Amino acid sequence: MMARANPTLAMRPFLAADTPLLAEIFRASIAELGAEDYSDAQLDAWASAADDEAEFGGRLGGQITLIATLDGSAIGFASLKGADVIDMLYVHPAAAGQGAASMLLDALEKLAGARGATKINAEASDSAQDFFQKRGYVPMQRNTVLRGEEWLANTSMQKPLGGRQDAR
Repeated sequence: MMARANPTLAMRPFLAADTPLLAEIFRASIAELGAEDYSDAQLDAWASAADDEAEFGGRLGGQITLIATLDGSAIGFASLKGADVIDMLYVHPAAAGQGAASMLLDALEKLAGARGATKINAEASDSAQDFFQKRGYVPMQRNTVLRGEEWLANTSMQKPLGGRQDAR
């Protein structure tokens, strides 16, 4: 392998031992990347999903979960629930904008297609909606979800898989 000046993005499957680190990425991503769109109380309620690490790890382990690495260090993760639902997609804020989220999303879309899905769905936070739209996801409906004592808005988005897609 040739040496590279640029950091190398790669992907690997989730291991149970990754859970504490992924919980940290999850919390950091919500705290920083969601701050413009949600109140502190909403962010705390959302991030509390990782408070029970065993439960959080179980959720990741029960789905197809991929980890994005930069020079070998985990910087983000994404999970596919069933054949066609992006359940989680989080990248550490320090590594945002380097292509990890796109790489993870592309991989999960390919896996969904291989599982026979004709479309893929995501519940996108207000912070992530532009990211999904740029990748061909169409907003379907606005939702309000209860996290702890807090109501958070998000948007159900969908993208057709396979066949012809409009090039943008």
